[in-house]
Amino acid sequence: MYDTAIEILNKITDFGYKAYIVGGYPRDIYLNRNSTDIDICTNASPKELKKKFSDSILKSQEYGSVSLIYKKIRFEITTFRKEIKYENNRFPVKIKYIDTLIDDLERRDFTINTLCIDNEGNFIDLLNAKRDLDNKIIKCVLDADKKIKEDILRSLRAIRFATILEFKLDENLKKAIKKYGYLLKNLSYFRKKDELEKIFSSPNCAYGLSLIKELDLVSKLELNNFDNLVVTTSSLGIWAQLDVLDIYSFSNNEKQIIKDIKETLNQDILDNKVLYKYGLYVCTLAGEIKGIKRIDIVEKYNKLPIYSIKDINIKAIDICNLLNKKQGPFINEIYKDLENKILENKIINEKGYLINYIKEKYLTIPN
Repeated sequence: MYDTAIEILNKITDFGYKAYIVGGYPRDIYLNRNSTDIDICTNASPKELKKKFSDSILKSQEYGSVSLIYKKIRFEITTFRKEIKYENNRFPVKIKYIDTLIDDLERRDFTINTLCIDNEGNFIDLLNAKRDLDNKIIKCVLDADKKIKEDILRSLRAIRFATILEFKLDENLKKAIKKYGYLLKNLSYFRKKDELEKIFSSPNCAYGLSLIKELDLVSKLELNNFDNLVVTTSSLGIWAQLDVLDIYSFSNNEKQIIKDIKETLNQDILDNKVLYKYGLYVCTLAGEIKGIKRIDIVEKYNKLPIYSIKDINIKAIDICNLLNKKQGPFINEIYKDLENKILENKIINEKGYLINYIKEKYLTIPN
């Protein structure tokens, strides 16, 4: 991908324009982190890019950006611009194309995201990005108050970057986040959840949670039960403790897992029936919250006599023949009974034992 991006930069510069790789990719490369998402900035306008890359597919022209599919790889190319006016503390609604890289970089959020790579593979550092990366600190470009107020999402992005990269937040940035935290009410729950999900999914999650609390964002983000939160290996374990299903949007699968985790917290996780009903994933997450060792849960789960009703070692036709009945609703009742007795270790899941149990309980001898 990198070589293809450099090829695009060379093409754009051959056309007489300036072009650079910018944002997350140069930052991650400098930090020796894996990165796959490459953004390009240029002083060529979207119309000029369309003319020059007529044989490629260029999509979207929103806010001075186009998507270029080149050699089957998608790149976002953004024209140098100034964002003149923001709406709802989030969206730039008025922009102006410009010709200089420094002015484009100054509109961005944090200095660590202003490092660029030119078409010869050289780092271009106009706003001391390397210094802040070396010092492991997140700073706003220029004025922190202005940056956070114009786009409140940056407050959560700052916490996310600090969490993932294990960086500190600049004191001016902290003050700005505290000052304008109330504006998070204007941010969509989708955007808030997206950033929180990345924080909760990080191995350094505990640090991110401490920043959320330190910056007085708990109530602004409507995160209930936050003070009693236990960090888990999955973000769903954290969401399950926060009691926010009626506030944030979740997929049906996420909702079910969260609901199951909440239910198991009030049950004996090491009970066969609980492990059988909710499964290993849900039970291990609930176990983390309750302080039960994963190895204990896994060992107990691996010793379950059955994992589904299909594992019961007698067929429906055998039950019908045994009771001399045609198949009907009674079969499900018998299977449910067998399932419970097997999980309670009251009968062995072997056909002979199951036949004897069914005979004793269900086989009636006519008068």
